[in-house]
Amino acid sequence: MKINPIPCLEDNYAYIIYNNLTKTVGVVDPSEASPIVNFLKKNNLKLDYILNTHHHFDHIGGNIELKKIFNAKIVGFSGDKSRIPGIDIMLNDDERWMFGDSSIKVLHIPGHTSGHICFFFEKEKIAFTGDTLFSLGCGRIFEGDHHQMLESLNKIKKLPKETLIYCGHEYTYKNAEFCMKYDVDNLELKNKFLKIKELRAKNIPTIPAVLGDELKTNIFLRCSENELKIKLNMKNQDNFKVFRKVRDLKDKF
Repeated sequence: MKINPIPCLEDNYAYIIYNNLTKTVGVVDPSEASPIVNFLKKNNLKLDYILNTHHHFDHIGGNIELKKIFNAKIVGFSGDKSRIPGIDIMLNDDERWMFGDSSIKVLHIPGHTSGHICFFFEKEKIAFTGDTLFSLGCGRIFEGDHHQMLESLNKIKKLPKETLIYCGHEYTYKNAEFCMKYDVDNLELKNKFLKIKELRAKNIPTIPAVLGDELKTNIFLRCSENELKIKLNMKNQDNFKVFRKVRDLKDKF
């Protein structure tokens, strides 16, 4: 399967996905239509599906225009059927749906929004995490609560370590600065930050991230680790309290 990140708006990514065997074409979270249309026409592709991780405008803004041009089917969470414009296929937590010959498992991961989902391509080990898990970060908590967000991140943590994480924004550099502030002696993080600086200096996406790397460097995925708790002066504190503290610190960063 081929995945092409398409920069949209200021710092969004949409992703055009192409199944080599069945020639099925999809786009994940098209915030606007024109960059998607340009790419598809340039590569002589027809759009079959539009996959939405959640209902925020910067993830669904291109839905209607793309559906009109290509007659594509819009796929999203059943609980957000009234908030995702043009939705055709409504999926539920733990449900499997076929994209060409690729099996997608739907993970309901609320916190950022109440109806947020992740599309996990099981065979390919690819996860589209929207605004729940970023490289070296996690999404702001709007409709959900800290408990939900922590549970959602823990659900993603259980995916295979080689899973490639495709998130909704190019926030990695700023997230790395935050992680470095509170986890400064993390050698894995230091090395990752150097690579991030090199990529962004050349305007190259930092996405995808590898889940195994994130488990070692993303402070939001490490709130159960004693080493991090000590650094935050929260030794022996409950994991949830540590996560809430880190999320609050990031909100003010």
